[in-house]
Amino acid sequence: MSADEELARKLQAQFDREVAEYDVRKSHITQHKLATKIHSVSDSEDSDYFEKSTEVDKHNGSQDLFGPDKSHSSESYIYDTDTDLEEETAKTNSTKKKPVCQYGARCYRKNPSHLEEYFHPKSQGKRKFEEDIQKPESSKKPKFSMKASTEKMPLDSFEEFQPFSFFLTKVSDIPQRHNAMGAMNLRDILSASMGELKSSCHFNFMFEIPWLLKQYPEEFRKMPLLLVHGEQGRQELDIKAEADPFSNVSLCRAPLDIPYGTHHTKMMFLLYETGLRVVIHTANLISNDWYQKTQGIWISPVFPPLKSPAEKGDSPTGFKSDLLQYLAAYKAPRLAPWERHIQAHDMSAANVHMIGSVPGRHTLNNKHHWGHLKLKKVLSERGPDSGLVKNWPVVGQFSSIGSLGTSKEIWLLNEWGQSLSACKKEPSAILPASKLNLIFPSKDNIRLSLEGYNGGGCVPYSIKTASKQPWLTPLFCQWVSEGRGRSKAVPHIKTYTRCSPDGSQAAWFLVTSANLSKAAWGVLEKDRSQLMIRSYELGVLFLPQFFGCKNAFKVTSHVEEVPQSKIPIFPLPYDLPPKTYVKGDRPWFVDVPCVDLPDTFGTMWCPPL
Repeated sequence: MSADEELARKLQAQFDREVAEYDVRKSHITQHKLATKIHSVSDSEDSDYFEKSTEVDKHNGSQDLFGPDKSHSSESYIYDTDTDLEEETAKTNSTKKKPVCQYGARCYRKNPSHLEEYFHPKSQGKRKFEEDIQKPESSKKPKFSMKASTEKMPLDSFEEFQPFSFFLTKVSDIPQRHNAMGAMNLRDILSASMGELKSSCHFNFMFEIPWLLKQYPEEFRKMPLLLVHGEQGRQELDIKAEADPFSNVSLCRAPLDIPYGTHHTKMMFLLYETGLRVVIHTANLISNDWYQKTQGIWISPVFPPLKSPAEKGDSPTGFKSDLLQYLAAYKAPRLAPWERHIQAHDMSAANVHMIGSVPGRHTLNNKHHWGHLKLKKVLSERGPDSGLVKNWPVVGQFSSIGSLGTSKEIWLLNEWGQSLSACKKEPSAILPASKLNLIFPSKDNIRLSLEGYNGGGCVPYSIKTASKQPWLTPLFCQWVSEGRGRSKAVPHIKTYTRCSPDGSQAAWFLVTSANLSKAAWGVLEKDRSQLMIRSYELGVLFLPQFFGCKNAFKVTSHVEEVPQSKIPIFPLPYDLPPKTYVKGDRPWFVDVPCVDLPDTFGTMWCPPL
């Protein structure tokens, strides 16, 4: 056989394989569509997408993503669906041998029983990353310089960024200087440098248990580990199977009594020989979330044991009492030992306020303990003076958006905005739209990111949701993080602040798991007498007076200034003032094809129909 014939044979064989793969993909297109949508919700943890079509917003009559919407024809948008999610799931699964994994192509579970039971459509954009992380350590180029990591211990990095103790996760493939200061990865947080670990507990939405255990130093991998999750049904069986090989790992399921809520909180308890540390952050406990995304982390000091049982050990911010109140909402016996650990430690050094959400319909004084009403309460008591911030905008930054209503006045400005614009000892006022900037990735933010279009999977804003709230887009600003070297690291972080017009000062700053949704922040019902929240969320609020500042603290994204300054400077995750969208910009929509321009890898975005 000649060389030309041999080449022709190989090309024909390759073509035949590609045709076969295409036929397989086509046969599963309905399954892939459903899996992609479900994962989009789960990756953003925004339960507003899951509201049934029969649950119509009493204010505006809008309907959610998967419900039959009579105001739009089935051909209005390419990715509309006229079938209820649960009905479509049942119909699809009844005709296929395997049900679709809810995480679709982005599932990172490696448990054989899970892979055998569920269908996993493959994403082309994910293959290179999967191949890379599965290579033996000896064959991979280190993502972070080992030399640099030995020059500065994690504890040194931690102490360098006091008193705010706010960090970003390290990002692969950006200049090393942007990871050398004000950045920590999970191995840094769990390292022996930070303390001799006795046991630990993680609250999160998504877990990859084998990967998580590898982030611990080898000497700590057998220590007791509790994982608090929100999985139910088959997914709960899956996570139990994944944890089963590890005798030191135990599970606790968070009750989700309101339909379509999620356990979205991201928190760690680290119990050391010398005390207890609390970490509140924004990353799922899966490898992809700690690779090339922008995530935020607050790390507490090590809280020492109380010297006397009679001591309360709380801080002026009420951090300890708020944390115990949050844990009590789970009503989980498996959390009782950790409640006792918290009660036994002195947390008077905590200088942040805890802002949490728990599922429920909260009434009377209880409604002021959660969601946006908790933030409003703290700002009304300890927030900025109205005279100082009269012309200061509120800036929100998030990775997912729920259904907010047919006008900006219904919830965004008159309810949520009213809470975020609260001032000390001042009556509440409606937030003007001109004083609200919302940082949300544009199409080009995603296209030119380190992960390319594939990075947009964790920013699942749907065209159907967007089409019901076109008033929102004029409020959008670009994701820009030149100071932190993370303009191309897709933001999964969620933050909210009130800053000066020139972006040099902030009256307060909040880092949280809460996206821009009613499910996360809550929505007032029954003539504003009741706050309904679907999901668990948690964040920490920084106020200037608890960091040695008077009315506001200086802020910067150029973090090299932070350790050198004699006054506290807050290290921003992005550049201020925000850069508004200009002509030609549009928000990123996860379900809209992008075929006009290629991404970082030269590929197009063609989500399944």
